[in-house]
Order: sequence, then structure tokens, then C-alpha cells
Amino acid sequence: MITLTQVVLTSCMLAAPAVSSQDLPDISAVAKELSIPKTSAGAPAASARVRETTPGWDADEVHHMLWLPEDWKAGVTYPVIFEYPGNGGHSDDFDGTPESCGLGYGLTAGHGYIWVSLPFIEVTEEKMSIAKKWWGDVEETKRYCRATVALIHAEYGGDPKRTLLAGFSRGAIACNFIGLHDDEIAKLWSAFFCHSHYDGVRTGWPYEGADRASALTRLKRLGDRPQWISHEGYANVEMVQRYLKERIPLTQLTFAPLPYRNHTDAWGLRKLPFRRTARDWLKTACPPNEAEKDD
Repeated sequence: MITLTQVVLTSCMLAAPAVSSQDLPDISAVAKELSIPKTSAGAPAASARVRETTPGWDADEVHHMLWLPEDWKAGVTYPVIFEYPGNGGHSDDFDGTPESCGLGYGLTAGHGYIWVSLPFIEVTEEKMSIAKKWWGDVEETKRYCRATVALIHAEYGGDPKRTLLAGFSRGAIACNFIGLHDDEIAKLWSAFFCHSHYDGVRTGWPYEGADRASALTRLKRLGDRPQWISHEGYANVEMVQRYLKERIPLTQLTFAPLPYRNHTDAWGLRKLPFRRTARDWLKTACPPNEAEKDD
């Protein structure tokens, strides 16, 4: 049996249990406790997930998804989770669009945090649209990100000092690849949540900048900010840990193997010890308002 004490490796190098990912249980055997809210029509409001386009992109096929928490009130400041999706082409649930994001809701159950699902943007001569695989146009993706972060802070009470960047799979790589791509965008974040994959560990991905030298340049912009780094299976997390140990201090990093074999972010929708540990980390790295701390 896998216990909670096995889940988080923290900053120390520990030997992975002698179990392969394929020997781990399937997460589908655990019933879902939560469901991602459906898209609502109308203006942003508490307890609604709406499709919104940042001004300047109104003529294009570009949008993000915005969730204002159940306790949201105008004039109050809230921590924000900005999230990038995984690659599309797998299923309707993982189609590469902002709608397919789920980490932010699983981590919060809709309470205490603004949750924004960001797009990667493809640029052609005719239009801009959402890139369902990889980064699209990196500069345009970054530009939309910066403008949307500013919008959320100005219009909905997002707190610049409590702004988390999160992602699953492609989105996990994006935490560093996009989030630390240059000095301007890197300064936006107070913490990072990376689940399944990590920038620089695997090379040869089909995009410019997938080499380790480029990844290390991005990594240097992390500084002493906290990162959660998780992956299905123990060996996968240990691989990231070994890669980072050779390059940066591990003091602010938390390594957490998901004790299931599935490549998914749907663990957040299930009542698991792993989710409890992730939520506890979130409350430390990107604290909620005082009224939410003991929930």
C-alpha cells in the first residue's frame, strides 16, 4: 500500500519505491468528487466559468476561461491561478483549449481563488486562433498572457503578490518555457505548479528552445520562488529531481509522485491524499484570504 508519507519527496533525494508506473493503480477506479463547471453565458460573476477575450484580440478566435470563486466580491483582492492546458488531440476532455484545463478547480474546488485558463496562440496571415498543440507563436502567446494577467488584476481583484502559474503536461512545461521565457513575463509569478513533465528534462520536443541550454537559461529566472513538481510514477519524479539537483538549489522545490499510472490532471477531482497534500502546498505557496485558510 502507498501511504501519504511516500507521496512527497520534498527537497531531499530519496530512492523511488521499486514499483513501475504500470504497476500502479488506475485512477479511474476512484470515484470523482468534483466536476469541472460548464461554461456559462453572460458576464463574469461568482460561481461562473465564462469565456472571455482580452481587449486587443476581439477580432480573433482567441479567448481564455475565467472562474470567479464562490466567495468573490468586487473590491476584494484574491489570489489567482493562471493555468495552461496540455496538448490536444487526445479526447474531448483534453483537446488543447483553455476549456480542457482542470488543475485550478481541483486544487481549490472553486473556493478562494480566481482561476484563469490561458490559451496558446497560433498566428496566420488571416487570423489568430488557439494552438491546440505546443506553443503557437511564442511572442503572441506571451503578449496575450501578460495582457490577461494585467486585466485580471485590474478588473477582478487579482493579487500580483499571489499569482500562481500552473499547467498539466504541455502546460507543465509551459510553466518555465512560457512563464520564465524572458525577464518581463517571469516577474509576474509568485509560485508555479507543474504536473507531468518539466522543461529541459526531455529534449528533442518539436519546437525551438527544447534543448537543455535554453531550458537552463529559463530556469535561472526562477530564483527562490516555490515550485510544485509532480508526475505519475516515482521514477518520473526522481528523473526531474536528479536533473534539477545538478543545476539549482532544491530548497524551494517540492517533488510529488502521483501514486497512479495515469497521465492526467483529473486526480484533482478525486478525494485523494495526494490532492490534500497539493492543496496544503498551495495554501503555503500562494495563500488564500484569511477567511479561507482553515477550509
